[in-house]
Amino acid sequence: MKGYTDLNIELTKEQITIKEETRRFAKEVLRPASLELDKIADPEAMINHPLFMDTMKKGYELGYHTVFLPDTWGGLASDPLETHIIFEELAWGSVDFAVGIGVSCFPAFFASMVPSDRLIDEIITPFCQNTDASIIGCWGITEPDHGTDTLTPFTPEFKNPKIKGQTTATLDGDEWVIRGQKAAWVSNGTIATHCLLYPTIDESMGMSGGGICIVPLNLPGVKKGKPLDKLGQRALNQGEIFFDNVRIPKEYMLVEPDAYEAMLDITLSTANAAIGTMFVGVARAAYEEALAYTKQRIQGGKPLFEHQMIKHKLFNMFMKIEAARSLSRAAMIYNYNNTPPKIEYSIAAKVFCTDVAFEVAHQAVQLFGGNGVSREYPVEKFFRDARAGQIEDGANDSLMITAAHHL
Repeated sequence: MKGYTDLNIELTKEQITIKEETRRFAKEVLRPASLELDKIADPEAMINHPLFMDTMKKGYELGYHTVFLPDTWGGLASDPLETHIIFEELAWGSVDFAVGIGVSCFPAFFASMVPSDRLIDEIITPFCQNTDASIIGCWGITEPDHGTDTLTPFTPEFKNPKIKGQTTATLDGDEWVIRGQKAAWVSNGTIATHCLLYPTIDESMGMSGGGICIVPLNLPGVKKGKPLDKLGQRALNQGEIFFDNVRIPKEYMLVEPDAYEAMLDITLSTANAAIGTMFVGVARAAYEEALAYTKQRIQGGKPLFEHQMIKHKLFNMFMKIEAARSLSRAAMIYNYNNTPPKIEYSIAAKVFCTDVAFEVAHQAVQLFGGNGVSREYPVEKFFRDARAGQIEDGANDSLMITAAHHL
């Protein structure tokens, strides 16, 4: 996109190379795969299609699943600016695969914050060294009766003892016993091998009495639901997980209630910053398709682009994308370098960028006219993907209320 490199004159040669290589992978692998898989009506057939796992494997081979992990154990060790570049480019190709590959690291990433010998040997190192997507993580937090209200740390409602989680963890000797269910919105839920689970430990503390633990999903008592059938991001597998007296080692509980809100704050700041970045990529994808189309589509005796109204629309799209990139990049760089993070900035980036992606994709469909609603062109998929972004990782309306508590 013209202007992208121009506004980032501080990029090193290595960072420019990262951008170009990730863009090539997104263009040659992710975009074609996501468009092809989007055509499969049955979500279970989609994840069982060879193209789905082959694409995940290619992402693993290049190490994109280890973006958040240090090189101590074989992670990609990208700094916040590089992480922003990688996520934007991956999502430009396919936001569904970008989210799936990104969230796969959650169990290992959180284990790396408290790296005991056991966690290094059993969780972190195997994940970092995995190159065939045979180890996939997921993030289990939302429940059938709890959506974005699970993402409201440090608000009065979060400490209300009348509001209780549906998945619990009880200490029994040297093991934690997990019971309950996580909702169908668990990204990678039905294909994951490990879950970074957020259960309730102390119900008297309300939602703030939670914990964060790692649950291998091959343990007795674990059951997975069917893949969710969705409007957009169809190559992002999502599904519910059930826990029937599942026992995990005591050491797999990474966070207990005394530190839960602080770690949830970090979780949300990390995830929302990443989602904001990814939807800059979605907006850019829709804008670039629209720009190219208007320069070759003839209406009124000349290319659409030669009409003043069309130029006005395209420049408005361009401005919004550049503003979204600037905000999301600043939020990611600040919050990935500071503890505690300022959650309001990550939420601002997530809300603003997903709204921009939807607005730009909506306008792209309009610029394509009748072709915009045809599945022969990718903009209708970008539109559907963008709409999902305003809800995932916390519904925008609710997230804004959470962020307002920090003003």
